[in-house]
Amino acid sequence: MSRLTRVTTSPAARLSTPALAITAALALSACTSNAPSATNAAATSGAASGQLTVSSTDTACTVSAATAPSGTVVFRVTNDGAKVTEFYLLAEDGLRIVGEVENIGPGLTRDLVLRAAPGKYFTACKPGMVGDGIRAAFTVTDSGKDIGPAGADKELVDAANAQYASYVKDQTEQLKAQTARFVKLYTAGQDEAARALYPRARQHWERIEPVAESFGDLDPRMDLREADLEKGQNWTGWHVMEKDLWPPKTGYTALTPARRATLADQLTKDTDELYQRTRTITFTADQIGNGAKSLLDEVATGKVTGEEEIWSHTDLYDFQANVDGARVAWEGLRPLLKKKDATLDSQLQLRFSALQKLLDQHKQGDGFVGYDALDKTQVKALADAVNALSEPLSKLTAAVLA
Repeated sequence: MSRLTRVTTSPAARLSTPALAITAALALSACTSNAPSATNAAATSGAASGQLTVSSTDTACTVSAATAPSGTVVFRVTNDGAKVTEFYLLAEDGLRIVGEVENIGPGLTRDLVLRAAPGKYFTACKPGMVGDGIRAAFTVTDSGKDIGPAGADKELVDAANAQYASYVKDQTEQLKAQTARFVKLYTAGQDEAARALYPRARQHWERIEPVAESFGDLDPRMDLREADLEKGQNWTGWHVMEKDLWPPKTGYTALTPARRATLADQLTKDTDELYQRTRTITFTADQIGNGAKSLLDEVATGKVTGEEEIWSHTDLYDFQANVDGARVAWEGLRPLLKKKDATLDSQLQLRFSALQKLLDQHKQGDGFVGYDALDKTQVKALADAVNALSEPLSKLTAAVLA
């Protein structure tokens, strides 16, 4: 599923946050004389300690401060709107995702916990989970503190980083090889074989989806769903081929061999680019922990609902791959988590096992049944198990950073 797709910042969006802040301040001033200063003092105190609040509505993204000191930063994000929303901290280039929380329903609050280095960033809310998001500049000042782990913790974080980096490299190597096989079958018109390979090749993408999505230029080219297309946007990547291989019964014109070749060539180039960019990539503990949670969010927002693979109904392959990726991330952090919060670690072990047991019920051979074969009771059971795992997994990053 594609996430933030472009760097552009809407002037209207940039104006909306301060405008709302001023409006709110005036309204409070009319009620009590000391409310604004108390509010500002609380916001200033929170920002100084790295504790910020975010109000995401359908039209605004109000962050309690535009700066925070380097070190552990917590964004407490509340969805005050009517649409499901997401919140991102983006790097200075506006492309790389430093941290994110997804699938925040109306009225819900979720925390994004990360260890931020000094520098310039962007915050972004994304009501409706489509489009560029509502962005604003954000600065992390130098607190003078060493933000990295120390002592025995450093050794455990280094080990987790080495393990996860190797995993990502292995998955991209397999993705490259499987994609090459897939596009060869697709361009040759061997549709039955291409359909059989499609979900298996994509599993390597889905296992590292937060890493792949962190490259904001590649993700929309490779994994954009038709439902997320913006007006005038060129649709490329896996899902346009999916629709061509599993076409609607009416109203669809099959792609020409030339169009198939163009799509295949683009996917090959983008996969090669992803492969190259991940050769020397490294991770911090918060990136690994937030990535695990992000993978469960992917399951909740697209796989368990059957919206990701709407033409092929191969969502359970993606579901399993997302869970695989989250489990690998957690397992890399386990030695550190056991030291910090053994109770949370035990809870995660139980919830991962329960979810896997449910998923295994839908295996067919070495794959899975189609999503359209599930009944409502089975979908609800899977969704409940995902939610049960998601809750303790949301505490993983804060626990390992403590």
